[in-house]
Amino acid sequence: MSHHLLIVYHTQTGHTRTMARAVRRGARRVTEVETRLKMALRATLEDLLWANGLLLGTPENFGYMSGALKNFLDRTYYPAQGQISGLPYAVFISAGNDGTGALTSIERIVRGYPLKPVCDPIIVRGEVTAEDLQRCEELGETMASGIAWGIF
Repeated sequence: MSHHLLIVYHTQTGHTRTMARAVRRGARRVTEVETRLKMALRATLEDLLWANGLLLGTPENFGYMSGALKNFLDRTYYPAQGQISGLPYAVFISAGNDGTGALTSIERIVRGYPLKPVCDPIIVRGEVTAEDLQRCEELGETMASGIAWGIF
């Protein structure tokens, strides 16, 4: 059985892209898991149905997730009903403020799928540091390992 991890993100300044690439680097350390990195506006229902785990990345926009990530969730919410219940997920956020509004908005929506949170969210406030990127790599590796070993 093959294992699949989907990373869906949006970026404006490039911070979230940098984080998403670090998440993917970590996930690729687990060779038993195939990883897809998709921009939110290009990610599809088929990508979501393919996945055994999901990582969502967004900048904080006006205390909310990006419109592009919201668009992905809007496009997949109803068609995915009954097909991905309990799918493990985690979140990474690039925030100008505290990031909690973006996190809360994502959590509210994904409860309806319903998805299962399996890792603490990563919220980077301001510039992305080497330590932040290390945490992102660890998130990707943890998600991929959990999928590969059947923990999630």
